[in-house]
Amino acid sequence: MTEPGDGLSLEEITAALRADSADVALYARVLTESLGDALPAGCVVVDRDRTMSDRMRGRPGQVTKVTVRLGEKVLTLATAPGRPPTAEICREVRGVVLSRQPAGMQEWVDELARELAAHAQQNAHAAEVLRKLVAGS
Repeated sequence: MTEPGDGLSLEEITAALRADSADVALYARVLTESLGDALPAGCVVVDRDRTMSDRMRGRPGQVTKVTVRLGEKVLTLATAPGRPPTAEICREVRGVVLSRQPAGMQEWVDELARELAAHAQQNAHAAEVLRKLVAGS
């Protein structure tokens, strides 16, 4: 398939992303810490629900939604207590949503991997971060 960098395949990126997709909070951390620095500012946005206790103790709160913007694609992954995560893939141009479709987790992860691979082809720093993500370091 598509090779975003030296020896890094789309399948490897997808497998690395899929490994963390069951837990939205963990996924948010992977996206913000591992990929947040490689992507342009504002590409990864994490929404959190903070209780009064979280605010008083300086905790960030529980992750409720992760939004990834790459080009025209906007991928969201949301969670609610007691429910499985919900995923959505949108196509957005200049702030106008042209299409919106619910997605299964596998479809969402596959689309995220494709968009990350396409971004990495244009950006050497992003390619290096993806190589580290796949290697697990």
